[in-house]
Amino acid sequence: MSESVPHRHAAPEPHRHAAPNPWTTIRTPRFWLTPIVVSLVVFSALALLYLAGILNPTPNLRHFPVAVVNSDAGADGKQIVDGLVSGLNPDQFDVRVLSEDAARAQLGRAEIYGLVQIPSDFSAKLQALGQGALRPGQVIRPVITISTNPRAGELGSSIAGLTLGKAVNEMSAKIGQRISAQVQKASGAPLPGGVSLALTSPVDVQVNDFNPLPGGTGNGLSAFYYALLLLLAGFTGSILVSSLVDSMLGFVPAELGPMYRFAEPVKISRFTTLLVKWGLMAIMAVLTSAVYIGIATALGMPIPNAWTLWAYGAFTIAAVGITSTSLIAVLGSVGLLVNLFVFVMLGLPSNGATIPLEAAPRVFGWLAKFEPMHQVFLGARALLYFDGRADAGLTHSLTMSAVGLLIGLLIGGVVTRIYDRRGLQRSHTATDDT
Repeated sequence: MSESVPHRHAAPEPHRHAAPNPWTTIRTPRFWLTPIVVSLVVFSALALLYLAGILNPTPNLRHFPVAVVNSDAGADGKQIVDGLVSGLNPDQFDVRVLSEDAARAQLGRAEIYGLVQIPSDFSAKLQALGQGALRPGQVIRPVITISTNPRAGELGSSIAGLTLGKAVNEMSAKIGQRISAQVQKASGAPLPGGVSLALTSPVDVQVNDFNPLPGGTGNGLSAFYYALLLLLAGFTGSILVSSLVDSMLGFVPAELGPMYRFAEPVKISRFTTLLVKWGLMAIMAVLTSAVYIGIATALGMPIPNAWTLWAYGAFTIAAVGITSTSLIAVLGSVGLLVNLFVFVMLGLPSNGATIPLEAAPRVFGWLAKFEPMHQVFLGARALLYFDGRADAGLTHSLTMSAVGLLIGLLIGGVVTRIYDRRGLQRSHTATDDT
């Protein structure tokens, strides 16, 4: 009797998706339109934002802060003050009549870009000039000093110097006409040419810098570029940390030249992965800030508060990097584009360093209220140019950076935990394009 052999069914082979034809993919309109449209939008925004912010600063002036100090008790000093207040467009210029101590304090906090100082003997010297115009001997013109504030911003300082100089010279010409008429009336004859020429501009207008910047500051741009380095360290560092960590955890491939490696995916939650990235950003921030200090010192940049600048740099790099990393964790690849807009594209034209916010389009002044670039610049400028004074922008910068860091921590922590609880694991799923 023969043994019955059980019938064995062959195990079904796993269903395999055929690899898509590359030419089919390349020929689709979406393949060509997506990168072209996205690139055009990004670059158009870049051109619009940057060119709109720098091409015409003077017509954009609004409430540009300058001050005048009148130490003269006579009528002529008051005439100069009244002429400045009424002669400068109040929509464009904020002319503040201050005491000498208050004006110096505001210069030291970067609250004004320029100052007109009328000395106590101004009216007396003008009177002596008129009385001695036709007499033998030397006659001294009264002096008005214009002090600009290059530490508040080189372009703002230049605008203040030119505007105030023009306004004071116009007032000098008006005073000269009055004195010439008085002298001519007293003499009863036409004035000699030399006397008439001397009285045409009776005021000696002298322009100088209040607390000039030392060498090695790039004509007042070192604070801006240092702030830019801090922001780029956080922004770029988040991209490097995110891509390298994801590569080593097996979520994205690693490529080096012709070498391609896709590591075995590690079973790790999104939240834990983000914690690892945050930790790496914090370590990188501390080290990068120290490297920046070393390089700047070696290149001869004055750093009056090295330890404070190092701590500030580490904090701002970490704040920008952690927030940027959180956006990448929450939004994926789209987070890279969002970070580019938030930290770079919108930040550079609204930084307030290269173009004063009072001379930029209004939208940039609005952006500067919360844009990270402006906040980082204020802190760097306070530490590099204003001896680390809290009221020169440092406190504001630290407060806004802390708020940004808190927002980044909350967004990243809360959203990644939600993803984990809903089982939205980071895994590769092939999808068919229809």
